[in-house]
Amino acid sequence: MTATIFESPRELIGKEGTVLGPSDWLTVDQGMIDGFANVTGDHQWIHVDTERAKDGPFGATIAHGYLTLSLTNLFMPSMIDVRRFVSGLNIGANKLRFLNPVRCGSRIRGVGEILSVEEVANGAAIQAIIRVTVEIEGEDKPACVVEAITRYFPED
Repeated sequence: MTATIFESPRELIGKEGTVLGPSDWLTVDQGMIDGFANVTGDHQWIHVDTERAKDGPFGATIAHGYLTLSLTNLFMPSMIDVRRFVSGLNIGANKLRFLNPVRCGSRIRGVGEILSVEEVANGAAIQAIIRVTVEIEGEDKPACVVEAITRYFPED
């Protein structure tokens, strides 16, 4: 799917309720999970021990919740394309929930919705809150839902 384009951050104003995406599907494989474990030091068996995890509660290893969350940054540019800004900052997140584990080999994608947009920093920036839902192919319940907060500093 093609990203929704906004020619400037100010074009986001009044676009609350706009649905973004979905992104392309991404397969979460063991290499990705192991790489995240190595970076974070979280080598819990449920993530990295494929043999033991076969007999575990999910029948396979699962992605770390924070790996799933971090992939929202990969999905975001394929859902929304904001142009003509000097810089953009990740301000944080609201209401993060991990609702369903991502089993190794699963395909996931992001779907967004613009929740709020406001001028901040005395009008020097536009701040948007976008709810990103990480869907798992074939599952009714999403893996993760987060309200991502981004601040754009327009060129104009």
